[in-house]
Amino acid sequence: MNIRHDSYKHQGQRAQLINLLASNKITDKNVLLAMASVPRHLFLSKDFENRAYDDVALPIDEEQTISQPYTVAFQSQALEIKPGDKVLEIGTGSGYQAAILAQMGAEVYSIERIEKLYKMAKINLQPYLKNINLFLSDGTMGWPDNAPFDKIIVTAAAPKLPEILLEQLKPGGIAIIPIGSMKIQKMVLIKKSVDNKISQKELGDFRFVPLIGKDGW
Repeated sequence: MNIRHDSYKHQGQRAQLINLLASNKITDKNVLLAMASVPRHLFLSKDFENRAYDDVALPIDEEQTISQPYTVAFQSQALEIKPGDKVLEIGTGSGYQAAILAQMGAEVYSIERIEKLYKMAKINLQPYLKNINLFLSDGTMGWPDNAPFDKIIVTAAAPKLPEILLEQLKPGGIAIIPIGSMKIQKMVLIKKSVDNKISQKELGDFRFVPLIGKDGW
């Protein structure tokens, strides 16, 4: 169990971050409430705790990162999360994005390929595990045993659209994924119609660590 606690010293910093996000076109109140509630510093090592509420990506173990808060908020808002949504997350990392989705009322199925991060997330996510299912596997293959999903979020950069993941998206569902080179990607919003037609919309430039796996890099 994570023995560090949320303390008063972070409350002002978190409030400033929420105000920053709200001023930067994050308008979904459920996203803002979730990010105000989930203590980001508990998903980082002690060395980076004093930067937890800066709007920047920060390193975690195994040369991976915890996404910039704006990116977490942006992806979460784009998914239009509703309570009870079944959400597949590719790339658990230290667990912060999964915690935000769970706090918003989603039932989260999160896949991590790196065992050390999987074990870390399992500890970090103890307060949320009622609504989060973790799986140690190649995320590019999705989680077919639990498909289909209402929403899919990919938190690493893919070279192309992973068709296997789209097959696991429910008709009427939404997916969001960064696609491009290893240096820069376009955030792509995907919607599957009730008759299984796919539409795509680019939402701007972002930078993520690469998506490694059979259908990734």
